[in-house]
Amino acid sequence: MEFAELITTPKLDGVILHSPFHEPIDGTLCITGHHLILSTRKENVQELWLLIQAIDSIEKKQPPGSSQNGGTIVLKCKDFRQLQLDIPTSYDFHNVYTSIERLSNLDRAELSYPFFYRPMYPLLEDGHTLFRPETEFAKLLATDQWRISHVNRNYSVCKSYSSVWIVHKSVDDNTLMAAASYREGGRIPLLSYRHDNGTVLLRSSQPLVGNSGKRSRPDEKILDAVAVKDKKGFIFDTRSTGLAGHCKGKGGGTEPDMHYAQWQKIHKNLDKLVKCDGSVQDHFSKLIEACHDTSISTDKWLQRLENCHWLTHIQSVLSAACLVAQCLDKDESNVLVHGSSGLDATLLVTSVTQVVLNPDCRTVRGLQALIEREWLQAGHPFQLRNARFCYSNAKAKNQQPTFLLFLDCIHQLHYQFPYSFEFTTQMLILIFENSYFSNFGTFIGNNEQERQEMRLAETTTSFWSYLNRPDVITNFLNPMYEPNKAAIWPSIAPVSLVLWRELYLRWVIDPKHQRTAAQKADDLIQNDKNLRTKAIRMRKQLMDLQKELQTLTADSECEILHES
Repeated sequence: MEFAELITTPKLDGVILHSPFHEPIDGTLCITGHHLILSTRKENVQELWLLIQAIDSIEKKQPPGSSQNGGTIVLKCKDFRQLQLDIPTSYDFHNVYTSIERLSNLDRAELSYPFFYRPMYPLLEDGHTLFRPETEFAKLLATDQWRISHVNRNYSVCKSYSSVWIVHKSVDDNTLMAAASYREGGRIPLLSYRHDNGTVLLRSSQPLVGNSGKRSRPDEKILDAVAVKDKKGFIFDTRSTGLAGHCKGKGGGTEPDMHYAQWQKIHKNLDKLVKCDGSVQDHFSKLIEACHDTSISTDKWLQRLENCHWLTHIQSVLSAACLVAQCLDKDESNVLVHGSSGLDATLLVTSVTQVVLNPDCRTVRGLQALIEREWLQAGHPFQLRNARFCYSNAKAKNQQPTFLLFLDCIHQLHYQFPYSFEFTTQMLILIFENSYFSNFGTFIGNNEQERQEMRLAETTTSFWSYLNRPDVITNFLNPMYEPNKAAIWPSIAPVSLVLWRELYLRWVIDPKHQRTAAQKADDLIQNDKNLRTKAIRMRKQLMDLQKELQTLTADSECEILHES
Protein backbone atom coordinates (compact mmCIF):
# COMPACT_ATOMS: atom_id res chain seq x y z
CA MET A 1 0.00 0.00 0.00
CA GLU A 2 1.24 3.49 -0.90
CA PHE A 3 0.46 6.42 1.36
CA ALA A 4 -0.36 8.48 -1.72
CA GLU A 5 -3.45 6.30 -2.24
CA LEU A 6 -4.83 7.53 1.09
CA ILE A 7 -4.19 11.22 0.53
CA THR A 8 -6.80 12.89 -1.67
CA THR A 9 -5.52 16.45 -1.24
CA PRO A 10 -1.77 16.50 -0.41
CA LYS A 11 -1.47 20.31 -0.48
CA LEU A 12 -3.95 23.10 0.12
CA ASP A 13 -3.58 26.87 0.39
CA GLY A 14 -5.74 29.18 2.47
CA VAL A 15 -6.08 26.93 5.53
CA ILE A 16 -6.49 28.73 8.87
CA LEU A 17 -5.04 27.07 11.97
CA HIS A 18 -6.40 27.77 15.47
CA SER A 19 -4.15 26.45 18.25
CA PRO A 20 -3.79 27.14 22.00
CA PHE A 21 -1.87 30.27 23.02
CA HIS A 22 -1.45 31.49 19.40
CA GLU A 23 -3.33 33.77 17.06
CA PRO A 24 -4.98 32.13 14.02
CA ILE A 25 -2.51 31.40 11.21
CA ASP A 26 -3.33 31.46 7.49
CA GLY A 27 -1.04 29.15 5.55
CA THR A 28 -0.50 26.16 3.30
CA LEU A 29 -1.45 22.72 4.61
CA CYS A 30 0.64 19.75 3.47
CA ILE A 31 -0.41 16.18 4.22
CA THR A 32 2.28 13.49 4.11
CA GLY A 33 2.12 9.84 5.07
CA HIS A 34 2.95 10.65 8.68
CA HIS A 35 2.69 14.42 9.26
CA LEU A 36 0.42 17.42 8.96
CA ILE A 37 2.46 20.50 8.13
CA LEU A 38 1.07 24.02 7.99
CA SER A 39 3.49 26.68 6.77
CA THR A 40 3.07 30.43 6.33
CA ARG A 41 6.53 31.08 4.87
CA LYS A 42 6.82 33.96 7.33
CA GLU A 43 9.49 34.51 9.93
CA ASN A 44 8.70 34.37 13.66
CA VAL A 45 5.32 32.74 13.07
CA GLN A 46 4.36 29.56 14.90
CA GLU A 47 3.86 26.79 12.36
CA LEU A 48 2.39 23.31 12.68
CA TRP A 49 4.37 20.09 12.36
CA LEU A 50 2.10 17.38 13.76
CA LEU A 51 2.70 13.64 13.75
CA ILE A 52 -0.56 12.10 12.52
CA GLN A 53 -0.13 9.29 15.04
CA ALA A 54 -0.62 11.96 17.73
CA ILE A 55 -4.25 12.50 16.64
CA ASP A 56 -6.72 10.65 18.84
CA SER A 57 -9.99 11.97 17.46
CA ILE A 58 -11.00 13.94 14.37
CA GLU A 59 -14.29 15.80 14.04
CA LYS A 60 -15.76 17.91 11.25
CA LYS A 61 -17.99 20.91 11.71
CA GLN A 62 -19.87 22.45 8.81
CA PRO A 63 -22.47 25.17 9.32
CA PRO A 64 -25.92 24.09 8.11
CA GLY A 65 -26.95 25.49 4.75
CA SER A 66 -23.38 26.34 3.74
CA SER A 67 -22.36 23.20 1.90
CA GLN A 68 -20.24 25.19 -0.58
CA ASN A 69 -18.30 27.17 2.00
CA GLY A 70 -16.14 24.47 3.55
CA GLY A 71 -15.97 23.92 7.29
CA THR A 72 -13.78 23.26 10.31
CA ILE A 73 -11.84 20.12 11.17
CA VAL A 74 -11.17 19.64 14.90
CA LEU A 75 -8.13 17.56 15.83
CA LYS A 76 -8.02 16.26 19.41
CA CYS A 77 -4.49 15.13 20.12
CA LYS A 78 -2.88 12.69 22.52
CA ASP A 79 -0.87 15.49 24.15
CA PHE A 80 -4.20 17.12 25.15
CA ARG A 81 -4.03 19.82 22.45
CA GLN A 82 -7.14 20.64 20.46
CA LEU A 83 -6.46 22.15 17.04
CA GLN A 84 -8.85 23.55 14.45
CA LEU A 85 -8.33 23.75 10.69
CA ASP A 86 -10.65 26.04 8.75
CA ILE A 87 -10.95 24.76 5.16
CA PRO A 88 -12.28 27.27 2.57
CA THR A 89 -14.24 25.02 0.19
CA SER A 90 -16.54 22.06 0.72
CA TYR A 91 -14.64 19.85 -1.76
CA ASP A 92 -11.30 20.37 -0.05
CA PHE A 93 -12.94 20.15 3.38
CA HIS A 94 -14.18 16.60 2.78
CA ASN A 95 -10.94 15.54 1.06
CA VAL A 96 -8.72 16.76 3.90
CA TYR A 97 -10.96 15.17 6.52
CA THR A 98 -10.99 11.83 4.70
CA SER A 99 -7.22 11.86 4.20
CA ILE A 100 -6.44 12.57 7.86
CA GLU A 101 -8.98 10.01 9.05
CA ARG A 102 -7.47 7.29 6.88
CA LEU A 103 -3.90 8.04 7.93
CA SER A 104 -4.74 8.23 11.65
CA ASN A 105 -6.41 4.81 11.60
CA LEU A 106 -3.71 2.65 10.06
CA ASP A 107 -3.85 -0.69 11.89
CA ARG A 108 -0.42 -2.03 10.94
CA ALA A 109 2.42 -1.02 13.25
CA GLU A 110 4.94 -1.40 10.41
CA LEU A 111 3.34 1.59 8.67
CA SER A 112 3.91 3.91 11.63
CA TYR A 113 6.52 6.65 11.53
CA PRO A 114 9.22 4.99 13.72
CA PHE A 115 9.89 2.55 10.85
CA PHE A 116 10.55 5.49 8.51
CA TYR A 117 12.34 7.84 10.91
CA ARG A 118 16.09 8.24 10.41
CA PRO A 119 17.91 10.30 13.06
CA MET A 120 20.08 13.18 11.85
CA TYR A 121 22.45 12.77 14.78
CA PRO A 122 25.01 10.10 15.74
CA LEU A 123 23.73 7.35 18.04
CA LEU A 124 26.00 7.19 21.08
CA GLU A 125 24.43 3.98 22.40
CA ASP A 126 21.82 1.41 21.40
CA GLY A 127 18.86 1.89 23.71
CA HIS A 128 17.26 -1.34 22.43
CA THR A 129 19.93 -3.44 24.18
CA LEU A 130 20.84 -1.07 27.00
CA PHE A 131 18.90 -2.73 29.81
CA ARG A 132 19.07 -6.47 29.28
CA PRO A 133 18.37 -8.71 32.34
CA GLU A 134 21.89 -10.15 32.19
CA THR A 135 23.40 -6.74 32.89
CA GLU A 136 20.67 -5.36 35.15
CA PHE A 137 20.90 -8.33 37.52
CA ALA A 138 24.67 -8.89 37.14
CA LYS A 139 25.43 -8.45 40.85
CA LEU A 140 22.63 -10.81 41.85
CA LEU A 141 23.73 -13.43 39.33
CA ALA A 142 27.23 -13.34 40.81
CA THR A 143 25.81 -14.91 43.99
CA ASP A 144 25.12 -18.61 44.42
CA GLN A 145 21.34 -18.19 44.67
CA TRP A 146 20.14 -16.98 41.26
CA ARG A 147 20.71 -17.94 37.65
CA ILE A 148 19.67 -17.09 34.10
CA SER A 149 17.15 -19.33 32.37
CA HIS A 150 16.59 -19.37 28.61
CA VAL A 151 13.65 -21.77 28.82
CA ASN A 152 11.46 -19.09 27.18
CA ARG A 153 13.91 -18.25 24.39
CA ASN A 154 11.28 -19.04 21.72
CA TYR A 155 8.44 -17.57 23.83
CA SER A 156 6.83 -21.02 23.87
CA VAL A 157 6.44 -21.10 27.67
CA CYS A 158 5.02 -17.57 28.06
CA LYS A 159 4.28 -15.24 25.14
CA SER A 160 4.10 -12.08 27.26
CA TYR A 161 7.31 -12.54 29.26
CA SER A 162 10.81 -11.81 27.94
CA SER A 163 13.13 -14.52 26.59
CA VAL A 164 15.52 -14.26 29.57
CA TRP A 165 14.38 -15.10 33.10
CA ILE A 166 16.16 -14.62 36.42
CA VAL A 167 15.24 -17.63 38.57
CA HIS A 168 16.38 -19.30 41.78
CA LYS A 169 19.16 -21.84 41.26
CA SER A 170 17.24 -24.56 43.06
CA VAL A 171 14.51 -24.46 40.39
CA ASP A 172 15.29 -26.24 37.12
CA ASP A 173 13.84 -25.49 33.68
CA ASN A 174 11.50 -28.50 33.74
CA THR A 175 9.90 -27.13 36.89
CA LEU A 176 9.48 -23.73 35.24
CA MET A 177 7.74 -25.25 32.22
CA ALA A 178 5.46 -27.37 34.38
CA ALA A 179 4.54 -24.40 36.58
CA ALA A 180 3.63 -22.24 33.55
CA SER A 181 0.50 -24.31 32.87
CA TYR A 182 -0.78 -23.36 36.33
CA ARG A 183 -0.59 -19.60 35.81
CA GLU A 184 -2.76 -17.54 33.47
CA GLY A 185 -0.86 -16.90 30.25
CA GLY A 186 2.11 -18.85 31.60
CA ARG A 187 3.20 -15.92 33.79
CA ILE A 188 4.94 -17.83 36.58
CA PRO A 189 6.35 -16.04 39.68
CA LEU A 190 9.50 -14.25 38.47
CA LEU A 191 11.95 -12.00 40.24
CA SER A 192 11.11 -8.33 39.99
CA TYR A 193 13.40 -6.76 42.60
CA ARG A 194 15.79 -7.76 45.37
CA HIS A 195 15.90 -5.33 48.27
CA ASP A 196 19.09 -4.38 50.12
CA ASN A 197 18.09 -6.51 53.12
CA GLY A 198 17.83 -9.61 50.94
CA THR A 199 14.05 -9.79 50.59
CA VAL A 200 12.67 -10.33 47.11
CA LEU A 201 9.68 -9.02 45.18
CA LEU A 202 8.09 -11.43 42.70
CA ARG A 203 5.29 -10.95 40.19
CA SER A 204 3.03 -13.35 38.32
CA SER A 205 -0.50 -13.85 37.05
CA GLN A 206 -3.28 -15.62 38.97
CA PRO A 207 -3.09 -19.38 39.59
CA LEU A 208 -5.58 -21.51 37.64
CA VAL A 209 -7.14 -23.05 40.73
CA GLY A 210 -10.78 -23.15 39.66
CA ASN A 211 -13.62 -24.58 41.72
CA SER A 212 -11.90 -27.96 41.86
CA GLY A 213 -9.05 -26.53 43.96
CA LYS A 214 -6.35 -27.56 41.50
CA ARG A 215 -2.79 -27.38 42.81
CA SER A 216 0.66 -27.30 41.19
CA ARG A 217 3.68 -28.67 43.02
CA PRO A 218 6.10 -27.04 40.53
CA ASP A 219 4.51 -23.66 41.28
CA GLU A 220 4.76 -24.34 45.01
CA LYS A 221 8.43 -25.25 44.53
CA ILE A 222 9.17 -21.88 42.90
CA LEU A 223 7.75 -20.02 45.91
CA ASP A 224 9.26 -22.40 48.45
CA ALA A 225 12.68 -21.72 46.92
CA VAL A 226 12.59 -18.10 48.11
CA ALA A 227 10.69 -18.72 51.34
CA VAL A 228 12.54 -18.01 54.61
CA LYS A 229 12.38 -20.51 57.45
CA ASP A 230 10.14 -19.39 60.32
CA LYS A 231 9.22 -16.25 58.36
CA LYS A 232 6.04 -16.04 56.33
CA GLY A 233 6.04 -14.26 53.02
CA PHE A 234 3.09 -12.33 51.61
CA ILE A 235 1.01 -13.06 48.51
CA PHE A 236 -0.34 -9.66 47.58
CA ASP A 237 -3.48 -10.05 45.47
CA THR A 238 -4.44 -6.78 43.78
CA ARG A 239 -8.06 -7.98 43.61
CA SER A 240 -10.72 -7.85 46.27
CA THR A 241 -11.79 -11.16 47.77
CA GLY A 242 -15.02 -10.83 45.80
CA LEU A 243 -13.30 -10.49 42.43
CA ALA A 244 -10.82 -13.25 43.27
CA GLY A 245 -13.77 -15.52 44.07
CA HIS A 246 -15.47 -14.55 40.81
CA CYS A 247 -12.28 -15.40 38.90
CA LYS A 248 -12.14 -18.75 40.70
CA GLY A 249 -15.55 -19.62 39.26
CA LYS A 250 -14.06 -19.01 35.80
CA GLY A 251 -11.04 -21.23 36.34
CA GLY A 252 -8.73 -18.74 38.04
CA GLY A 253 -8.57 -17.74 41.68
CA THR A 254 -5.90 -17.40 44.33
CA GLU A 255 -3.39 -19.74 45.98
CA PRO A 256 -4.94 -22.35 48.34
CA ASP A 257 -3.71 -21.69 51.88
CA MET A 258 -3.10 -25.38 52.60
CA HIS A 259 -0.54 -25.67 49.80
CA TYR A 260 1.22 -22.37 50.46
CA ALA A 261 1.66 -22.64 54.22
CA GLN A 262 4.68 -20.30 54.27
CA TRP A 263 2.73 -17.49 52.65
CA GLN A 264 0.06 -15.16 53.97
CA LYS A 265 -2.47 -13.51 51.64
CA ILE A 266 -3.32 -9.81 51.45
CA HIS A 267 -6.13 -8.56 49.21
CA LYS A 268 -6.19 -4.99 47.90
CA ASN A 269 -9.11 -3.65 45.89
CA LEU A 270 -7.63 -2.52 42.57
CA ASP A 271 -10.46 -4.28 40.74
CA LYS A 272 -11.12 -1.63 38.11
CA LEU A 273 -7.46 -1.63 37.08
CA VAL A 274 -7.36 -5.43 37.09
CA LYS A 275 -10.50 -5.91 34.99
CA CYS A 276 -9.51 -3.34 32.34
CA ASP A 277 -13.15 -3.09 31.27
CA GLY A 278 -13.02 0.51 30.07
CA SER A 279 -14.08 2.14 33.35
CA VAL A 280 -10.65 3.62 34.12
CA GLN A 281 -10.46 4.88 30.53
CA ASP A 282 -13.84 6.52 31.10
CA HIS A 283 -12.60 8.14 34.33
CA PHE A 284 -9.58 9.47 32.45
CA SER A 285 -11.81 10.95 29.75
CA LYS A 286 -13.91 12.68 32.41
CA LEU A 287 -10.72 14.12 33.93
CA ILE A 288 -9.70 15.66 30.63
CA GLU A 289 -13.24 16.94 30.01
CA ALA A 290 -13.18 18.68 33.39
CA CYS A 291 -9.74 20.16 32.73
CA HIS A 292 -10.94 21.65 29.42
CA ASP A 293 -14.26 22.97 30.70
CA THR A 294 -13.78 26.72 30.97
CA SER A 295 -17.39 27.63 31.69
CA ILE A 296 -18.02 26.39 35.25
CA SER A 297 -17.32 27.78 38.69
CA THR A 298 -14.34 26.77 40.79
CA ASP A 299 -16.50 24.71 43.17
CA LYS A 300 -18.13 22.77 40.35
CA TRP A 301 -14.79 22.25 38.65
CA LEU A 302 -13.27 20.78 41.80
CA GLN A 303 -16.35 18.60 42.24
CA ARG A 304 -15.97 17.26 38.70
CA LEU A 305 -12.31 16.61 39.37
CA GLU A 306 -13.27 14.54 42.41
CA ASN A 307 -16.05 12.70 40.60
CA CYS A 308 -13.77 11.49 37.80
CA HIS A 309 -11.94 9.30 40.40
CA TRP A 310 -8.53 9.70 38.75
CA LEU A 311 -6.81 10.78 41.95
CA THR A 312 -8.62 7.96 43.76
CA HIS A 313 -6.90 5.44 41.46
CA ILE A 314 -3.55 7.09 42.18
CA GLN A 315 -4.22 6.94 45.92
CA SER A 316 -5.09 3.23 45.68
CA VAL A 317 -1.92 2.38 43.76
CA LEU A 318 0.31 4.37 46.12
CA SER A 319 -1.37 2.75 49.12
CA ALA A 320 -0.81 -0.74 47.70
CA ALA A 321 2.80 -0.01 46.73
CA CYS A 322 3.62 1.41 50.17
CA LEU A 323 2.15 -1.65 51.84
CA VAL A 324 4.29 -3.96 49.68
CA ALA A 325 7.32 -1.75 50.36
CA GLN A 326 6.67 -1.98 54.09
CA CYS A 327 6.50 -5.79 53.91
CA LEU A 328 9.87 -5.87 52.13
CA ASP A 329 11.67 -3.17 54.10
CA LYS A 330 10.16 -3.11 57.60
CA ASP A 331 8.84 -6.66 58.01
CA GLU A 332 11.74 -8.16 56.01
CA SER A 333 9.34 -10.54 54.24
CA ASN A 334 9.29 -11.70 50.64
CA VAL A 335 6.31 -10.63 48.54
CA LEU A 336 4.56 -12.05 45.46
CA VAL A 337 2.23 -9.61 43.66
CA HIS A 338 -0.44 -10.68 41.18
CA GLY A 339 -3.96 -9.93 40.05
CA SER A 340 -5.59 -11.79 37.18
CA SER A 341 -3.46 -11.43 34.03
CA GLY A 342 -0.60 -9.65 35.80
CA LEU A 343 -0.36 -7.02 33.07
CA ASP A 344 -1.76 -3.87 34.72
CA ALA A 345 -2.34 -3.50 38.47
CA THR A 346 0.47 -5.98 39.17
CA LEU A 347 3.03 -3.98 37.19
CA LEU A 348 1.79 -0.72 38.70
CA VAL A 349 2.34 -1.99 42.23
CA THR A 350 5.73 -3.66 41.63
CA SER A 351 7.16 -0.67 39.76
CA VAL A 352 5.93 2.03 42.18
CA THR A 353 7.20 -0.10 45.08
CA GLN A 354 10.68 0.02 43.58
CA VAL A 355 10.57 3.79 43.19
CA VAL A 356 9.67 4.05 46.88
CA LEU A 357 12.45 1.70 48.05
CA ASN A 358 15.21 1.83 45.47
CA PRO A 359 17.09 5.16 45.08
CA ASP A 360 18.49 3.97 41.74
CA CYS A 361 14.96 4.03 40.27
CA ARG A 362 14.86 7.74 41.07
CA THR A 363 17.74 8.46 38.66
CA VAL A 364 17.50 8.97 34.92
CA ARG A 365 19.07 5.64 33.97
CA GLY A 366 17.38 3.82 36.82
CA LEU A 367 13.91 4.93 35.74
CA GLN A 368 14.62 3.86 32.16
CA ALA A 369 15.80 0.46 33.41
CA LEU A 370 12.67 0.14 35.56
CA ILE A 371 10.39 0.87 32.60
CA GLU A 372 12.26 -1.67 30.48
CA ARG A 373 12.23 -4.32 33.21
CA GLU A 374 8.73 -3.89 34.66
CA TRP A 375 6.77 -2.75 31.62
CA LEU A 376 8.40 -3.61 28.31
CA GLN A 377 10.13 -6.89 29.19
CA ALA A 378 7.32 -7.85 31.58
CA GLY A 379 4.82 -7.70 28.71
CA HIS A 380 2.58 -4.70 29.34
CA PRO A 381 0.53 -4.52 26.10
CA PHE A 382 1.27 -0.92 25.09
CA GLN A 383 -0.16 -1.33 21.58
CA LEU A 384 -3.45 -2.64 22.94
CA ARG A 385 -3.82 -0.39 25.99
CA ASN A 386 -2.86 2.81 24.15
CA ALA A 387 -4.84 2.17 20.97
CA ARG A 388 -7.13 5.05 21.91
CA PHE A 389 -6.48 7.98 24.20
CA CYS A 390 -9.36 9.80 25.90
CA TYR A 391 -11.48 11.54 23.28
CA SER A 392 -13.20 8.54 21.76
CA ASN A 393 -16.83 8.04 22.85
CA ALA A 394 -16.55 4.27 22.60
CA LYS A 395 -16.00 2.46 25.92
CA ALA A 396 -13.44 0.01 24.62
CA LYS A 397 -12.42 -3.01 26.62
CA ASN A 398 -8.66 -3.67 26.91
CA GLN A 399 -7.84 0.04 26.53
CA GLN A 400 -6.63 1.78 29.67
CA PRO A 401 -4.05 4.46 30.59
CA THR A 402 -2.23 2.13 33.02
CA PHE A 403 1.24 3.41 32.16
CA LEU A 404 0.12 7.04 32.54
CA LEU A 405 -1.14 6.15 36.03
CA PHE A 406 2.36 4.87 36.82
CA LEU A 407 3.94 8.12 35.62
CA ASP A 408 1.40 10.14 37.61
CA CYS A 409 2.29 8.14 40.74
CA ILE A 410 5.94 9.07 40.20
CA HIS A 411 4.83 12.69 39.77
CA GLN A 412 3.11 12.50 43.17
CA LEU A 413 6.29 11.13 44.75
CA HIS A 414 8.33 13.80 42.98
CA TYR A 415 6.01 16.49 44.35
CA GLN A 416 6.45 15.25 47.92
CA PHE A 417 10.19 14.53 47.61
CA PRO A 418 11.55 17.03 45.04
CA TYR A 419 15.19 16.60 46.15
CA SER A 420 15.18 12.80 45.75
CA PHE A 421 14.77 12.61 41.96
CA GLU A 422 17.55 13.22 39.45
CA PHE A 423 15.05 14.16 36.74
CA THR A 424 12.26 16.72 36.46
CA THR A 425 8.61 15.91 35.84
CA GLN A 426 9.06 17.28 32.32
CA MET A 427 10.96 14.08 31.52
CA LEU A 428 7.94 12.10 32.71
CA ILE A 429 5.77 14.11 30.29
CA LEU A 430 8.16 13.33 27.44
CA ILE A 431 8.03 9.61 28.30
CA PHE A 432 4.22 9.77 28.42
CA GLU A 433 4.02 11.37 24.99
CA ASN A 434 6.37 8.85 23.41
CA SER A 435 4.38 5.95 24.85
CA TYR A 436 1.40 7.11 22.74
CA PHE A 437 3.04 8.65 19.66
CA SER A 438 6.69 8.75 18.79
CA ASN A 439 9.52 8.90 16.30
CA PHE A 440 10.97 5.90 18.08
CA GLY A 441 10.19 2.19 18.30
CA THR A 442 10.57 1.58 22.04
CA PHE A 443 6.86 1.41 22.91
CA ILE A 444 5.62 -0.38 19.78
CA GLY A 445 4.05 -3.81 20.22
CA ASN A 446 2.47 -5.66 23.14
CA ASN A 447 5.42 -7.75 24.28
CA GLU A 448 9.01 -8.66 23.52
CA GLN A 449 7.99 -11.42 21.12
CA GLU A 450 6.10 -8.98 18.88
CA ARG A 451 8.99 -6.53 18.97
CA GLN A 452 11.36 -9.32 17.95
CA GLU A 453 9.08 -10.36 15.08
CA MET A 454 8.93 -6.74 13.85
CA ARG A 455 12.74 -6.47 14.20
CA LEU A 456 12.42 -3.17 16.03
CA ALA A 457 16.03 -3.20 17.21
CA GLU A 458 17.17 -3.25 13.56
CA THR A 459 14.52 -1.11 11.89
CA THR A 460 13.78 1.64 14.43
CA THR A 461 15.64 3.98 16.77
CA SER A 462 15.27 3.57 20.53
CA PHE A 463 13.73 6.39 22.53
CA TRP A 464 16.44 5.89 25.15
CA SER A 465 19.13 6.49 22.49
CA TYR A 466 17.59 9.90 21.87
CA LEU A 467 16.82 10.82 25.49
CA ASN A 468 20.31 9.95 26.77
CA ARG A 469 22.11 12.24 24.35
CA PRO A 470 23.92 14.90 26.46
CA ASP A 471 22.29 17.82 24.64
CA VAL A 472 18.83 16.32 25.36
CA ILE A 473 19.01 14.86 28.86
CA THR A 474 20.56 18.01 30.37
CA ASN A 475 17.21 19.73 29.77
CA PHE A 476 15.51 17.29 32.13
CA LEU A 477 17.96 17.16 35.05
CA ASN A 478 16.69 18.33 38.43
CA PRO A 479 18.92 21.15 39.76
CA MET A 480 17.74 20.45 43.33
CA TYR A 481 18.68 16.75 43.22
CA GLU A 482 20.46 15.35 46.26
CA PRO A 483 21.00 11.58 46.19
CA ASN A 484 18.90 9.98 48.90
CA LYS A 485 19.75 6.35 49.70
CA ALA A 486 16.77 5.94 52.02
CA ALA A 487 13.26 4.87 51.10
CA ILE A 488 10.75 7.65 50.52
CA TRP A 489 7.46 7.12 52.35
CA PRO A 490 4.78 9.37 50.84
CA SER A 491 1.62 10.65 52.41
CA ILE A 492 -1.34 9.02 50.66
CA ALA A 493 -3.99 11.18 52.30
CA PRO A 494 -6.30 12.74 49.67
CA VAL A 495 -5.16 16.25 50.67
CA SER A 496 -1.56 15.27 49.82
CA LEU A 497 -2.35 14.29 46.22
CA VAL A 498 -2.33 16.98 43.56
CA LEU A 499 -3.47 17.32 39.98
CA TRP A 500 -0.58 17.09 37.54
CA ARG A 501 -1.13 20.62 36.30
CA GLU A 502 1.96 20.73 34.02
CA LEU A 503 0.42 17.88 32.03
CA TYR A 504 -3.36 18.04 32.25
CA LEU A 505 -3.79 21.83 32.27
CA ARG A 506 -1.01 22.93 29.95
CA TRP A 507 -3.29 23.69 26.99
CA VAL A 508 -6.26 25.10 28.95
CA ILE A 509 -6.95 28.69 27.94
CA ASP A 510 -9.83 31.16 27.83
CA PRO A 511 -10.37 32.45 24.25
CA LYS A 512 -11.67 35.75 25.65
CA HIS A 513 -8.63 36.12 27.92
CA GLN A 514 -10.82 35.77 30.99
CA ARG A 515 -9.80 33.70 33.96
CA THR A 516 -11.45 30.30 33.93
CA ALA A 517 -12.53 28.18 36.87
CA ALA A 518 -9.85 25.66 35.99
CA GLN A 519 -7.21 28.38 35.94
CA LYS A 520 -8.37 29.73 39.31
CA ALA A 521 -8.25 26.27 40.84
CA ASP A 522 -4.88 25.77 39.21
CA ASP A 523 -3.67 28.97 40.89
CA LEU A 524 -4.63 27.53 44.26
CA ILE A 525 -2.56 24.46 43.48
CA GLN A 526 0.34 26.56 42.21
CA ASN A 527 0.28 28.91 45.22
CA ASP A 528 0.42 25.94 47.55
CA LYS A 529 3.32 24.55 45.55
CA ASN A 530 5.16 27.90 45.63
CA LEU A 531 4.84 28.07 49.43
CA ARG A 532 6.08 24.52 49.67
CA THR A 533 9.05 25.27 47.40
CA LYS A 534 9.99 28.25 49.57
CA ALA A 535 9.81 26.09 52.68
CA ILE A 536 12.03 23.49 51.02
CA ARG A 537 14.58 26.12 50.04
CA MET A 538 14.61 27.55 53.56
CA ARG A 539 15.10 24.06 54.94
CA LYS A 540 18.02 23.49 52.57
CA GLN A 541 19.59 26.80 53.59
CA LEU A 542 19.22 25.81 57.25
CA MET A 543 20.88 22.45 56.56
CA ASP A 544 23.75 24.21 54.75
CA LEU A 545 24.21 26.56 57.71
CA GLN A 546 24.24 23.60 60.09
CA LYS A 547 26.93 21.92 57.99
CA GLU A 548 29.01 25.10 58.00
CA LEU A 549 28.57 25.38 61.78
CA GLN A 550 29.70 21.78 62.22
CA THR A 551 32.75 22.44 60.05
CA LEU A 552 33.65 25.58 61.98
CA THR A 553 33.21 23.73 65.29
CA ALA A 554 35.42 20.89 64.10
CA ASP A 555 38.09 23.36 62.92
CA SER A 556 37.99 25.16 66.28
CA GLU A 557 38.43 21.90 68.14
CA CYS A 558 41.39 21.02 65.96
CA GLU A 559 43.02 24.40 66.68
CA ILE A 560 42.50 23.95 70.45
CA LEU A 561 44.05 20.49 70.34
CA HIS A 562 46.95 21.79 68.26
CA GLU A 563 47.60 24.65 70.70
CA SER A 564 47.49 22.34 73.70
